[in-house]
Amino acid sequence: MPDFEKAGLLTLRGNRVLLCRKKHSTSLLILPGGVKERNESAEQCLLRELAEELADCHPGPLTYLATYLSPAAVPGKTVQIELFTAELSGTPQPASEIKELIWFGPGDDPALLAPSLRDLIFPDMIHRGVLPAAILANAIQSYRCL
Repeated sequence: MPDFEKAGLLTLRGNRVLLCRKKHSTSLLILPGGVKERNESAEQCLLRELAEELADCHPGPLTYLATYLSPAAVPGKTVQIELFTAELSGTPQPASEIKELIWFGPGDDPALLAPSLRDLIFPDMIHRGVLPAAILANAIQSYRCL
C-alpha cells in the first residue's frame, strides 16, 4: 500500500513539461496535482488541486495516461500516481502551497526531478512517444523497457 495516493497532470508546451516546487516538504520538482481525499476520484482530486495550485489557468478535458508506483519525493515513502494529460488555458501562476512553476525541458538537470519522474514516469512517457527523448538526454541511458 503506498504512503501517498496522488493524481498528477502531465502538460506540455513545446518540448517542456510544467512542473512545480512546493513551499514545504521537498525541493524536488513534481507534477502539478496532489493527494486524493477520502472517497475522491483521481479526476476530482486533480481538478481540485489544479484550481488550488495553478492560478490564472484552467485544464481542458483530462485524458488518463497511466498509474505508477514509485519512491516518493519524501525519503522513505512511496507514492502511487494516477497520471493524466490535458491542455491548460491561460498562463499558470503558482498558488497555495506551490513555491514556483518550472517548464522543464531539454538541457535541464534531471537531478532536480522527484524520483518518480526521473526514474519511472518520464522514461515511460518517452518510451510511449508522449514526451521527447531530449527531455532526459543525460539520464535516459539507464532506462530499460520491461
